[in-house]
Amino acid sequence: MSVNVKPLADRVLVEAAPAEEKTAFGIIIPDTAKEKPQKGTVVAVGPGKKDEPMTLKVGDSVLYGKYSGTELSVEGKEYLIMRESDIYAIV
Repeated sequence: MSVNVKPLADRVLVEAAPAEEKTAFGIIIPDTAKEKPQKGTVVAVGPGKKDEPMTLKVGDSVLYGKYSGTELSVEGKEYLIMRESDIYAIV
């Protein structure tokens, strides 16, 4: 899962989890009605700020805000790059 992108400062690169395909009752959700996922896996981590070391590491499963980060396409895969402070929790 190595990527050629190295985030700077307190930024992290997250691969979003796939959106739900079915509801709990088995109803298939069309593409137009799918919600943007709020869960993902950390793929790359920056070095952190001088006085604030990073608490995240590669491979962590995280929860983040619905509109957090900037979408980025690298080698045909979609990622989000965001500040560590935009991440709410490690799951």
